[in-house]
Amino acid sequence: MRTIAFLTQKGGAGKTTLVASLAVAAAAAGERVIALDLDPQASLVRWGERRQANGALTTLMVESFESERLPRLRAILEGLADVGFTLTIVDTAGADNAAIRLVAQAADLCLLPTRPTLLDVEATAATFRAVFLAKRRAAFVLNQCLPTHRGSRTSEAAKGLAHLGVLAEPMLCARIDFQDAIAAGLGVTEYACKGRAAEEIEAFWRWIRAQFGVDIQPSRQAAA
Repeated sequence: MRTIAFLTQKGGAGKTTLVASLAVAAAAAGERVIALDLDPQASLVRWGERRQANGALTTLMVESFESERLPRLRAILEGLADVGFTLTIVDTAGADNAAIRLVAQAADLCLLPTRPTLLDVEATAATFRAVFLAKRRAAFVLNQCLPTHRGSRTSEAAKGLAHLGVLAEPMLCARIDFQDAIAAGLGVTEYACKGRAAEEIEAFWRWIRAQFGVDIQPSRQAAA
């Protein structure tokens, strides 16, 4: 089993939205997925509840994960692998240094989302240091970009993040499909499988799998 953690010590970077849509894309591609919500706001858990209420077809699990259990995270992940899960995606709260360190130590890939603003990019430095000290594989995710990707702000942010470390592909845009999908308890590949947001999440999922040396086919939603 592989574990992907979304980490940032600044709120508003879009972690939960990315976790939700990525979990759906991965499950549709054949992974047995569990998403763990470490944020006390429980936004991901509520999204999972909406999935059940609305009868979403793609099967995955969403569970709350209390901070008191973090010291046992490695053992819990091993248990999840033993019962057949192939992918765990962890959504974390902002501004919790201790939690970020513990999650980073247990993850196979740490993803650090940030918006293309100077303040957001600067705020990733503390998270990057925690991941670096944990000696884990990591990448920045440039999120909520202008749809054209041509603004100087986005270009400068991309250059700065690439200079610090690995920058995930593609850059992800601020598209209404993401918010509408979350509200419906869906991922964007379920909500609007032919839309640009769905294309970006599929490309993001392919990039992630490539980091693990695994080639994959498009998900069933994208192929439909």
